[in-house]
Amino acid sequence: MAETQHIVHTISPVYNADSRVLLLGTLPSPQSRLAAFYYGNRQNRFWTILGAVFGENIGPSIAEKKQFLLDRRIALWDVLAECDISGASDSSIRNPVVNDFSAIFETAAIRAVLTTGRTAYRLYERLCSAKYDAPFYYLPSSSPANCALSLERITGMYGTLLLRFCAG
Repeated sequence: MAETQHIVHTISPVYNADSRVLLLGTLPSPQSRLAAFYYGNRQNRFWTILGAVFGENIGPSIAEKKQFLLDRRIALWDVLAECDISGASDSSIRNPVVNDFSAIFETAAIRAVLTTGRTAYRLYERLCSAKYDAPFYYLPSSSPANCALSLERITGMYGTLLLRFCAG
């Protein structure tokens, strides 16, 4: 098992005044931190899922990914600002400190918070949900470690909520 490290989140949130959905992971993985952007592990299905939901290919650059999100009214960040963690194992998280989502909620009319993975959902529910009015929903992790759900099934789950809350 990887050594436990104290990680401080350094990737800025993606959002603007038109954002309607706040999509939250737990914390950037080691590969995402190296890539300096969300879901940087090439085996992670996140960008493939979003592309399939909206029927588009997403460019490989950070700028293209940010623009894709903003054009679809999606804000993207993570629940945690910092924590102690071993590798990318959410189950090893200790001493979590949550991000302050106030600026996002003050800037955008967020209709729903969608969490990617069980740990993100539990942390948001326990540490954040009472502060913000938007309903929040669980989505399964797009991590390569979560191979229990087919790409088609997970895409359908993401699509149901994203299309519902991003429209109009």
